[in-house]
Amino acid sequence: TPITAIKGFAETLLDTAPHDAQESERFLRTIVRHADRLNSIIEDLLTLSRIEQEAEHRSIIMEPGSIRMVLEAAVEEVAALAGDFGVALKIRCEEDIEAPVNASLLQQAVANLIDNAIKYGKEGKEVEVSAEQREDEVVIRVKDYGPGIPKDHLARVFERFYRIDRSASRKFGGTGLGLAIVKHVAIAHGGRAEVESAPGKGSTFSIHLPAKPGA
Repeated sequence: TPITAIKGFAETLLDTAPHDAQESERFLRTIVRHADRLNSIIEDLLTLSRIEQEAEHRSIIMEPGSIRMVLEAAVEEVAALAGDFGVALKIRCEEDIEAPVNASLLQQAVANLIDNAIKYGKEGKEVEVSAEQREDEVVIRVKDYGPGIPKDHLARVFERFYRIDRSASRKFGGTGLGLAIVKHVAIAHGGRAEVESAPGKGSTFSIHLPAKPGA
């Protein structure tokens, strides 16, 4: 865990600091990295708790909003990361698709999905971000062309701290809470989050939102 790593490197640093400046610098950088990860975990836990509490008390403000604007804002939020991975982000969404949403929360949920698609998809490929208007719902999808998810993991991917590939999670960082936040944002909107995937065929995560208040 981040705390274990921080404590271990700090204790080692106390013993070696006077003797090896280069090694001390390496330990300090590791401590900073794990402290940043711990801070991210705390922030995500607070976000998740706030969403749950506000949803329970029905205090989340929903307003008719443009879904395309939310998608564009989410794509802009992760554009730098996509550039680092050489991933092209494509938006497919009609201008007139609207739904009652909390734009800030929905943007965070979509950005979380795109972030995952960039990191765990196939480097140098596309990530498709789309929205579809149905009779009684709006469906937002984020599709990647990565290795896919084995069937026995699909039912648990939205659980807190659930990891499909622990080695990949260590490589890319993350808090293990991103998909849980997506799930609870969808629920707070009166909708749901789903995933379709198979090994070798990529993954498509979707957020289903009521098209009208109370739908």
